[in-house]
Amino acid sequence: MKLLFLTYQLFVLVYFALLNLLYALFALFGVRMVARYARELSELALKDLLEREAYLPVSILVPTYNEEKTIAASVRSFLALHYPEFEVVVVADGPKDRTLEVLKEAFRLVPVEAVFRRALPTKPIRGVYRSLTHPNLLVVDKENGGKADALNAGLNLARYPLFCAVDADSLLDAQALLRASRLFLEDDRVLAVGGTIRPLNGARVREGVVEALGLPRGFLEKMQIIEYARAFFLGRAGWSAMDALLIISGAFGVFRRAEALRVGGYRTDTVGEDMELVVRLHRRAREEGREYRILYTPDPICYTEVPSDWATLRRQRDRWHRGLWEVLWIHRAMLFNPRYGRLGLVAMPYFFLFEALAPVVEVLGYLMLPVFHLLGLLNLEFALLFLLLAVGYGVLLSQLAVGMETLLLKRYPRLRDRLWLLFLSVVEGLGYRQALALVRFGATFRVWRKRGVWGEMRRKGLEAEAPDQKKP
Repeated sequence: MKLLFLTYQLFVLVYFALLNLLYALFALFGVRMVARYARELSELALKDLLEREAYLPVSILVPTYNEEKTIAASVRSFLALHYPEFEVVVVADGPKDRTLEVLKEAFRLVPVEAVFRRALPTKPIRGVYRSLTHPNLLVVDKENGGKADALNAGLNLARYPLFCAVDADSLLDAQALLRASRLFLEDDRVLAVGGTIRPLNGARVREGVVEALGLPRGFLEKMQIIEYARAFFLGRAGWSAMDALLIISGAFGVFRRAEALRVGGYRTDTVGEDMELVVRLHRRAREEGREYRILYTPDPICYTEVPSDWATLRRQRDRWHRGLWEVLWIHRAMLFNPRYGRLGLVAMPYFFLFEALAPVVEVLGYLMLPVFHLLGLLNLEFALLFLLLAVGYGVLLSQLAVGMETLLLKRYPRLRDRLWLLFLSVVEGLGYRQALALVRFGATFRVWRKRGVWGEMRRKGLEAEAPDQKKP
């Protein structure tokens, strides 16, 4: 038993050391990327891009299900984007609420005969509508087939060389497309670009435009601000800097339409369709020996409503973790395979060992601690020091990510807000993280039983937001 405990202790120490070494590398790459981005891209440069005649038109694809509370404001934000030429294609995926009726009333939709090539198979389309007030708005009514099926329907009807996949409960910064699409103009090798996702909860929104950000009232919503900052400004930035970015959020990503069609569009048998498409683009290009790039850039900003209650958050994280396992299984041939370079030898092993398996290691560790304590094998002083080190390192990374966002994007300028985020960074490691680890632990063993199952997501809607902040 003593040998088992020593082996377990050594395993945990090595696992923890490797994981935090990688976090440190992500932090280094992230800081360098954000600093370079802030130095190179100014408002003047964006204005110059906007006034140039060279640009790539973009189709904005908005899959929607039951989104009657947010859909009108979201579509208005998309239509108000600063971009020379774009269209908005909203795909109503057999909603059971008034989503379609809200769209018809808000944008004066009329039925049209749409002629398009059915490049990707989808559930039947019941009708196509165009707006009398916004000629670049197209609404598709189809039978329910899930988010991926709705995106494929949108891809079939899209007209432009770039497409932007956006969640229906999201709002885009007015210059988001301009900031993302410039990378496609600058480098023909770019296949896809992801931006930063920020929680919308607590924002002041007027006519689909985010005017100011403040901390939301709810504890869970505040915690997700820290999670999102860390995930994007450290994680995505780090992987992009290493040319090994495997995830572009389904809430906002820009892709070359021809490349997405070439690999077969979105898979409909997984809840991780966003990550799966990105991995498939990587895989196909690697197998063909082509030069390509898939990038993250810090500031096209997409604001999305995050879960405000525990039941919805639990379903979301369960789905995310099941999606990760599904993608790893679909592309298991890439794991530890030198044919795929740093993707096969670094990125895929990381997501398998330190993302997919992390909750299993963590929860089993918690379960074994009292057992070893009862057997007299646990050094409490060592365990407490280890816990303090883990929490302290987590606080450091979280505050680094929040600080990067504050400096670059001028978010949360009030001292009170930043103190709240500091306090929550500590609380995260003393209960919140453990609760989510249990959710992900359970999801690991539900992957095959619930494959492709999304689960209902409760939305408060923009009209429910009542931020307590004043204008900065």
